[in-house]
Amino acid sequence: MSYWSHRFAVVAAALTVSLPVAAADLARAEEIVSGRCFLCHGMEGESASPVFPRLAGQHSEYIAKQLADFKSGKRKSDTMKPQAEELNPEEMKALGAFFANKPGKARRASDQELLGVGKFVFNRGNSFSGVPSCASCHGERGLGTPHLPRLAGQHPRYIEDQLKQFNKRERTNDNAIMHTIASKLSELEAHAVAEYIATLD
Repeated sequence: MSYWSHRFAVVAAALTVSLPVAAADLARAEEIVSGRCFLCHGMEGESASPVFPRLAGQHSEYIAKQLADFKSGKRKSDTMKPQAEELNPEEMKALGAFFANKPGKARRASDQELLGVGKFVFNRGNSFSGVPSCASCHGERGLGTPHLPRLAGQHPRYIEDQLKQFNKRERTNDNAIMHTIASKLSELEAHAVAEYIATLD
C-alpha cells in the first residue's frame, strides 16, 4: 500500500468512527430538548414567549458557553441554572450544534418610523452620546460570531431585557463593553434597536 493510500484509509476509518458519535450527540441533544428545553425555547429554537431567547441559528459555541456560565453561576438565572447543572460539556456542545442548525426567522415590524430609529442606531450608533454601532461588533446583518451572539430575528422584549441587565451590571459574563453601551442608550433607542434587530435574518 502506498503512503497516500494508507493515509486515505486512516482518514476514512476516522470518519467512520466519528460520524456515529456525532449523530449520537445530536440524538442526545434532541432528547434533552424534547425533555426540557422545548417548554421555553421550542423544539426548533423558535421560543414560546418573548421573554425567552430564540436559539434557532445561534452560534453553537456561544450557546455552549452560555450553558457553561449558567452552570457555574457566572451568568445568573434562577431558571437556567437548574437546567444547566446536570449537563456535561459534550451535551452543551451538542445542544449548541442542534440549535445552530435550525433556521432563524425575521419578524415584520409595524412601526416604520420606530424602525428607522433602530436601523440608524444599529448601523451608525449615536455619536452625540458615544454609542457605537451595533453592526461594528455583531455585523451589518446581526449574525454575530462564535464569540458574539447572533442578534438577527431575536425577540425585541428579550433584547431590551438583556440591555437592562447590562446597564444594571446584572449580566457580567460577557463583553464588559456592553455595560457602557447599554448605559448610554436612551429607552427610545433601546426599544427601537430591539425592534429593528427582530427584522433581520
